[in-house]
Amino acid sequence: MNTNSRLKKSITNAKVALLFFTINLFLQFFYRKIFLIYLGSEVLGLNTTALNFMQFLNLAELGVGAAVSYSLYKPLAFNDYQQLNEIISIQGYLYRKIGVIIFFAGIILMLFFPIIFSGIKIPLWYTYSTFGILFISALIGYFLNYHQILLISDQKEYLLNYVTQGTKALKVILQIVSIYLLSNGYLWWLFWEILAIVFTVIATKYVLKKEYSWLRLNVNLGKELMKKHPDIANKTKQLFTHKLAGFALNESSPLLIFAFTSLTFMAIYGNYLLVIAGITALLSAIFSSTNAGVGNLVSEGNTNKIISIFEELFIVRFYLASLACYAVYKLTPFFITLWVGNSYLMDNTSLFLLTIIMFINLTRLTVDSFLNAYGLFRDIGAPIVELILNIGLSIFLGYLFGVDGILIGALTSMCLIVLFWKPHFLFTNGFKAKNKIYFTLYGKLIFILLVSLFITENALGFIETNYVVSIVGFLKHSTIVVAIFSLTLLCLLLLFTKGMRHFITRGIMYFNKNII
Repeated sequence: MNTNSRLKKSITNAKVALLFFTINLFLQFFYRKIFLIYLGSEVLGLNTTALNFMQFLNLAELGVGAAVSYSLYKPLAFNDYQQLNEIISIQGYLYRKIGVIIFFAGIILMLFFPIIFSGIKIPLWYTYSTFGILFISALIGYFLNYHQILLISDQKEYLLNYVTQGTKALKVILQIVSIYLLSNGYLWWLFWEILAIVFTVIATKYVLKKEYSWLRLNVNLGKELMKKHPDIANKTKQLFTHKLAGFALNESSPLLIFAFTSLTFMAIYGNYLLVIAGITALLSAIFSSTNAGVGNLVSEGNTNKIISIFEELFIVRFYLASLACYAVYKLTPFFITLWVGNSYLMDNTSLFLLTIIMFINLTRLTVDSFLNAYGLFRDIGAPIVELILNIGLSIFLGYLFGVDGILIGALTSMCLIVLFWKPHFLFTNGFKAKNKIYFTLYGKLIFILLVSLFITENALGFIETNYVVSIVGFLKHSTIVVAIFSLTLLCLLLLFTKGMRHFITRGIMYFNKNII
């Protein structure tokens, strides 16, 4: 696959992902409000709790999807249809087993619902219905729609988004209208959820049949085929450790913060996390559009080209991550004040630490993308060390310094593993190159970022912020802040980095070609 084809597919995936992200984010604002007014906070909270239960049950997936995705890149690049059929048949075989485990685990969990939800005021059948819908949707993914991974690995995720995200948007609109206009709003909510599941299954199968007429799967041969493709089982075992440690890592910080603070602070903390999570999800949707392209690039085996593209992607993502994080740090206090009042403001030190953690989580995605493309998951000790450091340092520093100590503990563990070990592991084992290339690039980008911050902060010092007391004022100030910082950083990156110049040139050539 040539570079222009990868770029075209990446841009298409990014545009579609951004479109549906914006639509669904807009719809969620009205959806939650209508849900709260007409169905109540307990039903909404029940949805959130049921979703958390399903996330826990989905740990049984073990990382099979990521292992299979890695295995598909090379046969896709060479149109090896026999191998593709074999690999996806193995996925179907493994997913069938996982689905059975999740099915029985879900049934056992539901037996305890009368105890778990003994304090709720709504009827218990609401609980079973809500969880049941999510349960069925998850099981369908394991038994019927597992081969949709082919669209993702083949950089045709936009087709999948048209089906899944388009259906989701239409479903939410119909749920809003039904809850608002009709009686028995919860029953209508259930009806549209079920209908959306059925339609998604049918539409996904139609798209797969249309795009891949050669797809002939035999799940019953999965066990025998695994002997022919032992790498899938090995990668799955390695990924399970990463996934389990990552889950514990993500869940530990909120629990520790709650242990050292109060429910009031958790409400404040939750508001900031909501803002950060929204922006992170947006950028992740854009960044993930290139993952399959990276996999196809790596399958070609041209190391010099791979490192060159890595540099381009890293610089562009660094730019977008820097812009997002600076906006969060400078503008979130104004947004929180306008949204819920200044009594819910967090101190600047905690906000700064949260922003740095957000920055590392966003900039790491390039390294993670290439590690996945190379199938480099064998460093199972890294996530375990990160988890131990995170919890140990967070407890110790949290005892001494409270919330800031917990965030510093998390940040320290991330710096050691994410900023140093992961890039070193990628360059030495994937690129087979000196890690000096990465650390020189990262140091250069950090210096450019610091210069940009210095210039921007001095420029903003001449601008009053007294007018930021309304939505219009906030939007005006946000535009000024983002414009000054983004243009300053972009100009410096264009002047001092070859990767950004190459990326902009490639983008201009692509758009000129498509316009003509």
